[in-house]
Amino acid sequence: MILIKEPNAMHDYVNASKRTGKRIGFVPTMGFLHAGHTSLASLCRTRESCDEVIMSIFVNPLQFGPQEDYEKYPRDMDRDTSIAEKAGVDVLFVPDASAMYPAAARTKVEVEEMSQALCGVSRPTHFRGVTTVVAKLLNIVNPDVAAFGQKDAQQFFILQRMVADLNMPVQLVMAPIVREADGLAMSSRNVYLNEEERKQALSLSRALVMAHQMIEKGETKPAVIIQRMTAIIRQQPLAKIDYVAIVETENLQPIQTIQSPALIALAVLFGKTRLIDNIII
Repeated sequence: MILIKEPNAMHDYVNASKRTGKRIGFVPTMGFLHAGHTSLASLCRTRESCDEVIMSIFVNPLQFGPQEDYEKYPRDMDRDTSIAEKAGVDVLFVPDASAMYPAAARTKVEVEEMSQALCGVSRPTHFRGVTTVVAKLLNIVNPDVAAFGQKDAQQFFILQRMVADLNMPVQLVMAPIVREADGLAMSSRNVYLNEEERKQALSLSRALVMAHQMIEKGETKPAVIIQRMTAIIRQQPLAKIDYVAIVETENLQPIQTIQSPALIALAVLFGKTRLIDNIII
């Protein structure tokens, strides 16, 4: 596995690979890798028939708010390097913040409206940071395919809109959520949870399973489903709900009746740890 730190060197590497006809898959991450990340590398290699898989590790300061956990975000480069290599990643791109955001930089990328929904209500600058860094990474790596996990479904749909609006020549693909054996969605932030918080966090997947069952039985009113989901989560004394919502996948706006593809999403704090989860109907 090759390690590259400089954006220009990464760009040159990809250009050389593409001149030989190779198809490039890309997995952007913030590190502290888990099975969800490695599943994205596998998806690029197998389902998308990529000849080379590039993974980036960059804890992006732009997507953290003033009171959020940028400095404490879990980092372990030696561990991540080993995991990425075992997952068959060909190139690990690990740029410094100074390389990604030079002092003279003044440009940011934002997808309006969609970035203010769901997580954007309590994290108003988050998705501007996400779209800015992903736009930069896509320009640097110039992949044919970029893979993202469904756990960050709002992020995926926003990036999908950005790619379409800016005519970026890349295919975005979404991989299913990878879960622990007990149903908890895998996340780098799960390490923050103490034993009791983690136990109570299982209410998130239970609420989503309940929502899916209600829809299978014919329920189409989002308000009824959200009420049942909220009741399940509120049974946990440590849970502080940010939102429980059912929205259209195309624009992330609330729907009145479930008749077309819908995203059922939630965000809940357990202690100081904010967890997200979802299903797509």
